[in-house]
Amino acid sequence: MENATPSFFSKAVSWFDTHEQAKLETGHPDQEKWIFPFPFVLMSVSTLAVFIVGFSWFALGVAGFLYFIRMFGITGVYHRYLSHKTYKTSRWFQFALVLLGNSAAQRGPLWWAAHHRHHHRFSDSPEDTHSPSQKGFWDAHWLWWSRRKNVATRTELVPDLAKFPELVFLDRFDSIVPLVMGALLIPIGMLLHRYFPALGTNGLQLFVWGFVVSTVVLFHGVATINSLSHVYGSRRFKTTDTSRNNFLLAIITLGEGWHNNHHHYCNSTRQGFFWWEIDITYYMLKGLEKLGLVWDLKPVPERMLQPQPKEVVRPHEVVPVPALARVRIAGVPGIAGMVPGLTSPLATQANRSPDVPNP
Repeated sequence: MENATPSFFSKAVSWFDTHEQAKLETGHPDQEKWIFPFPFVLMSVSTLAVFIVGFSWFALGVAGFLYFIRMFGITGVYHRYLSHKTYKTSRWFQFALVLLGNSAAQRGPLWWAAHHRHHHRFSDSPEDTHSPSQKGFWDAHWLWWSRRKNVATRTELVPDLAKFPELVFLDRFDSIVPLVMGALLIPIGMLLHRYFPALGTNGLQLFVWGFVVSTVVLFHGVATINSLSHVYGSRRFKTTDTSRNNFLLAIITLGEGWHNNHHHYCNSTRQGFFWWEIDITYYMLKGLEKLGLVWDLKPVPERMLQPQPKEVVRPHEVVPVPALARVRIAGVPGIAGMVPGLTSPLATQANRSPDVPNP
């Protein structure tokens, strides 16, 4: 008779399996209740270890580099590519880019893109999952992603991404890449300590600064766009949400701070619409375009830069919702299946835009 008791191995695997976790949470009666974010709190408290491991300019430089390159993984890949499809690339380089985004430890690529597309359709309305005007600053900044209703990956919003098994795998086991990256810093630091002692670093120091500190600061940097950029800054364009442009946040997030521009027209690769609006993510994507690794970067139409009419302009939708809705990935092993005849409520609630790209 087969033993129904799960083995230690299966329990360990399920801890890393976000889809198994989602199955448990979707059955809870209180979907608004938030789960204590133990890994995030542990990581945040672990930043205090800098007082134990000490400081070196090299470790600080590694932390800065990993902040910068992984910020690009979120802004240039998770956001402008997966969520908005503002440029194209090959399948192999798509995987390489998503690996970079995944290393930022901000959950899986499908999960991230799905929630962001939902945010654009319902920005600052009661349906918005992270709006400071609805549930307050801290909820928009970080508590929202710990609510039970937000644990599952909403594959009905990302059918164009769910067709790639490799992306589904990274979404399902989204902690593997950042943990491997962090673990690799320890032996690298040990080797540097032995063969290049003048750098003043070691394995533990490089791990704490390069992974722990860098990851926590990176998270809050990205989160400012959900919270601060809907509270502080200027509004060039009339939108139905509270999005604002903020120069400081644009520097911190490599260009995402031009948030009012983005909500006015989200289908452009560039978010700094004018030459004086610094958009480092866009400059990096232009560099990749020159190397032939990405192409078809979408410009800002001239008409979108013109003075607005008196009526309020709605934020543009990201991708059209398909007539055939997908089942949430929490209930389907592997790639989500299609349910004929089931139309997503988003298809009727969302306001269509003539500038919506084809999926």
